[in-house]
Amino acid sequence: MSDRRPNIVFMLSDDHAAHAIGTYGSVVNRTPHIDAVAAAGVRLDNLFATNSLCAPSRASILTGTYSHVNGVTTLDTFIDASQPTFVTALREAGYRTAFVGKWHMGQGSSGGIDHDPQGFDRWDALIDQGEYHDPRFLSADGLRVEPGYATDLITDLAIDWVESLDEGDHDGDGDGDGDGDGDGEKPPWCVLVWHKAPHRPWEPDAAHAGMYAEGGPAGSMPIPVPATFTDDLAGRSDTARRAAMRIADHLTEEDLKQPVPPGLSADEEALWKYQRYMEDYLACVASVDDNVGRLTSWLADRGELDDTIVVYSSDQGFFLGDHGWFDKRFMYEESIRMPFVLSYPRAVAAGQALDRIVTNVDIAATLLDAAGVDVPERMQGRSFWGDLTDPAGAQRDREREGFYYRYWMHDDRSHQVGAHYGYRTHRYTLIFFYNDGLGLPGCSDRRFAQEWELYDLEADPEELVNVADDPSYAEVRDELEARMWLAQQEVGDDPHPDQPVPRLITDAGSVS
Repeated sequence: MSDRRPNIVFMLSDDHAAHAIGTYGSVVNRTPHIDAVAAAGVRLDNLFATNSLCAPSRASILTGTYSHVNGVTTLDTFIDASQPTFVTALREAGYRTAFVGKWHMGQGSSGGIDHDPQGFDRWDALIDQGEYHDPRFLSADGLRVEPGYATDLITDLAIDWVESLDEGDHDGDGDGDGDGDGDGEKPPWCVLVWHKAPHRPWEPDAAHAGMYAEGGPAGSMPIPVPATFTDDLAGRSDTARRAAMRIADHLTEEDLKQPVPPGLSADEEALWKYQRYMEDYLACVASVDDNVGRLTSWLADRGELDDTIVVYSSDQGFFLGDHGWFDKRFMYEESIRMPFVLSYPRAVAAGQALDRIVTNVDIAATLLDAAGVDVPERMQGRSFWGDLTDPAGAQRDREREGFYYRYWMHDDRSHQVGAHYGYRTHRYTLIFFYNDGLGLPGCSDRRFAQEWELYDLEADPEELVNVADDPSYAEVRDELEARMWLAQQEVGDDPHPDQPVPRLITDAGSVS
């Protein structure tokens, strides 16, 4: 095996649910190019967002830290871009680095803090959420409009940057190889290809528009409706029922691109809205998938596919009509589960599936480990690279695996999801809705009653029945409350002031 350091292509989409990817068992669409990356390497089945929201997840991916450490807790708390990231560590180790696409963690500066990308030799960032058509890009050279479709353009710019590295001396040592030492070996590179799609308002390009409509190339029949589409949420908390994410009630004419046909019953209207929403959402996904294929084919044509870590992921999951919802935010399965597939033929065997629990906070340490670069002490994640390169040697205790989650953006104007934190193991999800914005930007000042939810994912994989107050689950709840408390302490977060100390923690005398 070559001892050269791998190149890295990290493709990240926005709001791409794992259950809209073929290798994860999608029944609504096809994603042959993403599936091919998984087939050539590994698919992670239990990689979760620790705060299911675009900007906070992206900050955690970059910095390898939880939201309360990197400072990006809501959509209105912008990143201090000077903090260490896996990209700055790669660059310090000799990598050439670039960012293209959706940044969405602030722009310019505020309060003396810079928000634009740092640690990149080249960066091209969409403005805020970005536009699908003729998007604006901000770079160190200023603001410009790029004619075309965002997903294609982001791929074009990434390819152009890598190819520019072939065009001469990039290090100033005069030998024309760009490596800085005159030995003819070019330095490795890392490019982040971070898409806007398939984020709301789901505007497909001409090549894919109508692809999943009835009668379209992939739309011979209506898109399957989730089994929980008509869930009345009776088995959940009041917090869940307050959320403004119902397909039937909260999708707009801008989302649907046309008015609702007259004469439909309430149930018929909900189904019509679902079909329209999904047609455009899946068409945007199809464009992303085609561009994954463009990048992998381009790498193969360059002869660099075996020398490149190729990652495809999304910043969180998404509700695709599950429980009648769209969007994310909640600590429920469809929202927190991130797709993550990776190929690197030189070190990662093909056709793997990894089921251990890992999170977006772990991605930074993993990529640094893969590149042979020391992980900065500040990073809180752990590398799962060894699990990918030596799966037979991966040691784990499934009964003790779990992760801590926190959603901070309480009762925002658009979706009105209550602030909460929780703990998830392979079998259970425990959630505490503390329902308090704590004065954070983007949160309302309304407070609601605190509530608990507990789901047994083995008996109830669709999370329909809250058993938090079921006496038969009292011991389970006690244990999970204690584990959540300890996990919260371990990552340096603070419980809400009104949360009681778990009984098992008090009994053990381990309150700090």
